Amino acid sequence: MPVHSLKAIQLIPVSMEKAWDFFSSPANLQAITPPDFRFNIISLYHGNKMYPGQIIEYKVYPLLGIPVYWMTEITHVEEGRFFIDEQRFGPYSLWHHQHHFKIVDGHVEMTDIIHYKIPGWWAGELMHTLVIKKKLANIFAFRFRRVEELFGKIAGQEAKIDMK
Repeated sequence: MPVHSLKAIQLIPVSMEKAWDFFSSPANLQAITPPDFRFNIISLYHGNKMYPGQIIEYKVYPLLGIPVYWMTEITHVEEGRFFIDEQRFGPYSLWHHQHHFKIVDGHVEMTDIIHYKIPGWWAGELMHTLVIKKKLANIFAFRFRRVEELFGKIAGQEAKIDMK
């Protein structure tokens, strides 16, 4: 079964310090996740800022109100540049999510790169085609709009989400 990828890019009109402070705090993930996912951090000892080796546990309701347990590990952090989370337990057979930040024309360019694999052979791939791919695109489109609400818009910018 194939490994799929998603790349999303957004310019944010804030300082690197403000962007990094927001996105490197696990508590803020709920603010940029669609409400119908009912995203909830359930880990007791996850800390306030991301660090390598950090474990964060969530409960989400991605489809038909069915709860899903998800555990990620923050595997790499380079302050102000990037961090990487990898699923340890959850709905995917592979989930590797890179979060990159850099200054472009006085704004912060945030780039997400995700590699993921769906379990379940042909049935999983069918679910990817019919449901999962669209859900992921919708999550990042929601996040794009939410980040604009929180930090401001850049004239003419549209969501850039590429999926393969």
